[in-house]
Amino acid sequence: MFLEGTILRGPRFDPVEGRVVVEDGEIAAIEEATVDSDDVVLPAFVNAHTHVGDSIAKEAGEGLSLEELVAPPDGLKHRLLRSTPREEKIAAMRRSAQFMQSTGTASFLEFREGGVEGVYALREAVDGLDVDPVILGRETVDAMEAAEGFGASGANDGDFSRERSATERAGKLFGIHAGEADASDVNPALDLSPDFLVHVVHPEPLHLDRIEDSEVPVVVCPRSNLVTDVGLPPVRDLLDRTTVALGTDNVMLNSPSMFREMEFTAKLTDASAREVLRMATLNGARVAGLDCGVVEEGRDAKLLVLDGDSDNLAGYRNVVRAVVRRAGADDVKDVVL
Repeated sequence: MFLEGTILRGPRFDPVEGRVVVEDGEIAAIEEATVDSDDVVLPAFVNAHTHVGDSIAKEAGEGLSLEELVAPPDGLKHRLLRSTPREEKIAAMRRSAQFMQSTGTASFLEFREGGVEGVYALREAVDGLDVDPVILGRETVDAMEAAEGFGASGANDGDFSRERSATERAGKLFGIHAGEADASDVNPALDLSPDFLVHVVHPEPLHLDRIEDSEVPVVVCPRSNLVTDVGLPPVRDLLDRTTVALGTDNVMLNSPSMFREMEFTAKLTDASAREVLRMATLNGARVAGLDCGVVEEGRDAKLLVLDGDSDNLAGYRNVVRAVVRRAGADDVKDVVL
C-alpha cells in the first residue's frame, strides 16, 4: 500500500511531497514526487503515560486534591476500581483504547492497577484492536512479570528497590512518578536508576543535573498537572537536558487525546511545534522501546493521515504547527497500525 500527500519525514518532520510505501507492516520507501493529494502523513502517536482503568470514573472527584483523587491505597480512583465489576472495567478500558486508536495513537504506556489481574484485564480489553499497549504492572513483582515492566506510584509511597531489581533482572521497563506534588521524591526516585520518570513538575537544579547526567527520560502530562493544581512542568528546562515524552495520564481527569495534549503543551509552554510533535511520537516510542514514532525507511509503519483540506486545516501555512496546535479528531482521515 502507499499513502500520498505531504509527508512529515524524519525526526525533524521535514515536509516533503510524495508517497510512503508500506510493505509487510514496514515503511519500505519514501518517494518524493508531485502528487494530487492534500493529505498530511505523519507518525502515529505514542501516549507515554496513561491510567486507562480510570475510564470507569470520567470527571469524578471535582474539587478533590491530588492525594484525595489518586493516592494509593484509598484515593478515590482506587476505591472506585475496587468496587467496580471486572466486566465494567474491561468495557470502559476498551472504549478508551478504541478512542486512542481512532485518533491516531499506535501505543500507550500504561501504569496498570490491580496486580496480575489488572494486566490480564487490559489485555482482554484491547483484544482484536490495533492499538498496542505497553503495560507496566503495579503493586507486585508478579504483575511486573505478567507485563512489560513495573510502574511505581512514587518513592514516598514505599520502597521499590525490590521491584526495580526484579525488572532489571528481567530486562523490563521500570518507570516511577516523581516530583508531581513537590520535589521530595525526586532524588529517591533517581536513586532507583529508573528507565524513565513521570511528571517532574517540581525539579530543583540538582534534580535537573542528575536527570541530565543519568540521561533518564521524562514523561510530562501538562493537562493532568493543571487539573490537579500542582503546576506545569518546566518543559523547556527538561527538553534542554533529556528526552521528553508526552502522556495524557488519568482518563478520570482528561481524555486520552494526544491532539489535545499537544495543543495544550504548545500553547502553555515555550516548546516549539516540532519539539512537541516529537514528544508525542518519536520520544514516546523511545521511552517505550518501540520502533515507530518517525517516518523513516525500515521503521514500523505506524502512521496517521490527516485531511489537509478539512475545514479546520485548509489554508495552513506551517504544516507542523497546524498539526500540533490545530488538528483534532475530526481531521483524521486514516490510521495505519
